[in-house]
Amino acid sequence: MLHGILIITGMQSNLMARRTGKFVLAIIVGFAIVAFWRGAWGLLDIYLFPGSHELSFWASLLLGVAILSVNHQELMR
Repeated sequence: MLHGILIITGMQSNLMARRTGKFVLAIIVGFAIVAFWRGAWGLLDIYLFPGSHELSFWASLLLGVAILSVNHQELMR
């Protein structure tokens, strides 16, 4: 009986460790994605329409929405 309880407890701790590892990895990947896109949009703001910040912001916003839309459609397939 005790052996069965130890196996279940070990399986639960293993499952929790995997979930925690996946959560930490998701946080790290999330930060990396945000940092990448922050840099990409910053460069676009500088070089896309250097004389017009407002036009650069709108173009970046529309490009971002288009990218998210395409990714969403791909994920729904």
